[in-house]
Amino acid sequence: MSSKPVFILGGYQTDFAVKYCREGRSVTDLLADTAAGALDACGVDAERIEAAHVGNFVSELYCGQSHLGGVLAEAVPGLRGLPISRHEAACASGSMAALGAMTAIEAGRQDLVLVTGVEYMRNVDGRTGANHLAAAAWVGNEGQAAEYAWPWMFNQVLEEYDRRYGIDYRHLAEIARINFGNARRNPNAQTRGWQMDETSFAEDDQANPRVEGRLRRSDCAQITDGGAGIVLASEAGARAWAKEHDTNLESIPRILGWGHRTARISYAGKISDSCDQERMFPHVEETIRDAFRRAAVSGVEGIDGIETHDCFTISEYMAIDHFGITPPGQSWQAIEEGTVAFGGRLPVNPSGGLIGLGHPVGATGVRMLLDASKQVTGRAGEYQVPGAKRFATLNIGGSTTTTACFVVGR
Repeated sequence: MSSKPVFILGGYQTDFAVKYCREGRSVTDLLADTAAGALDACGVDAERIEAAHVGNFVSELYCGQSHLGGVLAEAVPGLRGLPISRHEAACASGSMAALGAMTAIEAGRQDLVLVTGVEYMRNVDGRTGANHLAAAAWVGNEGQAAEYAWPWMFNQVLEEYDRRYGIDYRHLAEIARINFGNARRNPNAQTRGWQMDETSFAEDDQANPRVEGRLRRSDCAQITDGGAGIVLASEAGARAWAKEHDTNLESIPRILGWGHRTARISYAGKISDSCDQERMFPHVEETIRDAFRRAAVSGVEGIDGIETHDCFTISEYMAIDHFGITPPGQSWQAIEEGTVAFGGRLPVNPSGGLIGLGHPVGATGVRMLLDASKQVTGRAGEYQVPGAKRFATLNIGGSTTTTACFVVGR
């Protein structure tokens, strides 16, 4: 268990279908909207916040803008003069921002902390964006021959799964179908209005073209402008907030447990290290176990749903067996049996995930925590998992180089 509880008072997600760049709006506007939305959702004035954390991966490359802590202070006058930090760990940047805030709360340094995650990504063409995102790999040492670095890298994951256990593309297609279907229920999902049919998920080079190797368009997460923000509180801060809002402490979701591990950056090195292991990425399994142990959860059977990192369908396929939903290499069982579908025994990505909802890289970890907090308080609307009491998140950066897992409950 964590030494001191950390509560999630609430938060906000921008509409991931909105193209900030095409509206002539900047990353400063995105930060302003995200922070103001989170504060308004919680009924907390900016002047009461004691610190803030920003998760972001590559604003320098997409926008030419670094020093996002100062940008946040520029965007929200009430935050000026506070300690504000920016955190980067590729696609896990948002989770690192949350962990940074939690550390200060658990140390007793602050009672109310704003956590934001943003990424501004739709202002460049696809090839340029792919080159920017390749900075999360081992630059100069892997993926140099790829047209699109990350589809190429995760196709290597697919091929390694196939080599070790065997894999049927139909199961990846079903993951995509589930997540796009879930996104239709989410009013903030980038793809909620997309028109798709069975050919959209088929091995059809016209309707669903290959991107790299065996990965096709439907297997890939969406490039997204977007932000997510939450307000975290200590027990004292949460008690005071509960009194002001005529509620009780027990009704406020809290982070029950967390896990965070960082592996070597090279994909080939990670695969070599796990050659005699049951699972391809043992450090991912250990991260999940760390979170479960801290949350006093005996295993995945104590979880009611999961928001996981489906940057590609194969990354969700990997998460299924690394969570222990199935034995190693048998994630297909949970897909065929409907376990991970909306309405299944353990729904995965009821929000639509990165594939259906969208993937503003630095925001994803924060967005997952926000959705987990909604689920355990019955506020997820049309994508609510009935009776959810504990929700887990799994956020990865790079080729599982940085891995973070949280358990949220009441």
